[in-house]
Amino acid sequence: MSYVDEVLERVKTKNAAEPEFLQAVEEVLESIRPVVEANEELYRKEAILERITEPDRQFKFRVAWVDDNGQAQVNTGYRVQFNSAIGPYKGGLRFHPSVNQGILKFLGFEQIFKNSLTGLPIGGGKGGSNFDPKGKSNGEVMRFCQSFMAELYKHIGPDTDIPAGDIGVGGREIGYLYGYYKKLKNASHMGVLTGKGLNYGGSLTRTEATGYGLVYFTEEMMNANNISFSGKKVVISGSGNVAIYATEKATELGAKVVALSDSNGYIYDENGINLDAVKEIKEVKRGRIKEYLDYVPTAEYHEGCRGIWHIKCDVALPCATQGELDLESAKELITNGTKVVSEGANMPTTLDAIEELQNAGVLFGPAKAANAGGVACSALEMSQNSMRLSWTFEEVDAKLHSIMVNIYKNAATTAKEYGFEGNLVVGANIAGFLKVADAMLAQGVC
Repeated sequence: MSYVDEVLERVKTKNAAEPEFLQAVEEVLESIRPVVEANEELYRKEAILERITEPDRQFKFRVAWVDDNGQAQVNTGYRVQFNSAIGPYKGGLRFHPSVNQGILKFLGFEQIFKNSLTGLPIGGGKGGSNFDPKGKSNGEVMRFCQSFMAELYKHIGPDTDIPAGDIGVGGREIGYLYGYYKKLKNASHMGVLTGKGLNYGGSLTRTEATGYGLVYFTEEMMNANNISFSGKKVVISGSGNVAIYATEKATELGAKVVALSDSNGYIYDENGINLDAVKEIKEVKRGRIKEYLDYVPTAEYHEGCRGIWHIKCDVALPCATQGELDLESAKELITNGTKVVSEGANMPTTLDAIEELQNAGVLFGPAKAANAGGVACSALEMSQNSMRLSWTFEEVDAKLHSIMVNIYKNAATTAKEYGFEGNLVVGANIAGFLKVADAMLAQGVC
């Protein structure tokens, strides 16, 4: 049995109840087979695959807090520190009822290679809680965040582990988390969290970074195939930061974004999404996407978010959550003539759907490459914090654009080098893996 198959079998046996993590490991290990086979004796001796698929450490802790009615509530908090071979652990915090250890392991594992691809010195990690901030008052969110940080602060630091935001963790939550960290440590370690407000060490462009970065990567992928965003019809799932700012940048490049969604359903506006309305609904009111019809009565709202992939489009950007674009949806996109699919969320496309899209000649941008803009900008925020200065929006945006272009070129070049020209899934995985594996070999077994 090959080394890859041995490790895959071992991981599946050990983590049988964690399907998201297993999908991520299988996708990466299958992609890097050519590299592993070329170095099998060395990698096996140093247990590179066993070490890279096993987190350095995992924390699970109780988060007790009191709601506005005086009732004590209990949630579970997690932090997975997966790999620090090339730098301190870096990855977001997710507050959502679906959060469990398996999902965070999958996200942390993916983060290793995503962070490697940025070219910046950051390792992979992820954390969060099954707490749902939706419908909670500011006071409830603050009390939860303070209780969460009362445990998390023991395990993080500007040179150790630097969390950021993710689903359910925006500027409000980061502010509460940082404020309590500062109180507990009696120190203003600005670099301990990213996604901070501009008045206390945050970076311009951070809010826009993942969505802008997704479009920059996708644009480079399209340009390499003689396609542009100009005049293209685009469908984007989700309506959070990634979806909103992907919509903004795609529109700037001449595309027409016609659909967005949330967990309840999706909107379709044949005239193009009114982004000002969406920003007010989601960023100010923290409302649901169906409220878009209050602003644009001519638009359509449909219950159920998966139906969004039935809309005919040139470009599809899944920016909601993992597993949202399945085989049936991929077939629908192909039938409708979609030419480009690029992932703004983490692992939103199932493995069989990816294969179907690639076999049909659809350009496919994998998440660990295409949505790396957020963590890239977070690392730029860390740099600014270390230097005690702030760059302009234009400076950060230019650096972000350059990073995303380089990620595409690295993935495309690596894919071609290993005989998989055009397959950015393979290219991104190999490029990300090689940097981490080389660092692990250099540092010995630890």
